[in-house]
Amino acid sequence: MIENHPVFVLDSFAVLAHFQDEPGGEKVLELFTRAVQGEVLLAMSLVNVGEIAYFVSCEGGKKKVQQLLDDLRGFPVRFYDATEERIFAVAWLKADFPISYADAFAASLAQELKATLVTGDPEFKRLKNNLTLLWLE
Repeated sequence: MIENHPVFVLDSFAVLAHFQDEPGGEKVLELFTRAVQGEVLLAMSLVNVGEIAYFVSCEGGKKKVQQLLDDLRGFPVRFYDATEERIFAVAWLKADFPISYADAFAASLAQELKATLVTGDPEFKRLKNNLTLLWLE
């Protein structure tokens, strides 16, 4: 917890579920609403933001990416840089668990912030004993 508020780390799966009206997107919208009301804090690694940009650009081009990023910036989400310390924390996590590099940034940030990771990505099931998860279904 930061500032006595629950903290949630959003991975790319969660953000895309919301913006693409996929299953679980309603839970993400609820978190966005609660963050606007000051009830929770939301965080994301910029590496995961880049992953979203990549996925969306493959499907809809750069204009669609810019629109999604503008919409995302409209919510109170704190973005975290990939500092040297975070990069090595990710390396150690990834060495222990076979997950993607970008997913390791989300997981490591959740561990750093003692936060709940919001996802529906089955890759994170490998970390269920090492993270608190809010599962999107």
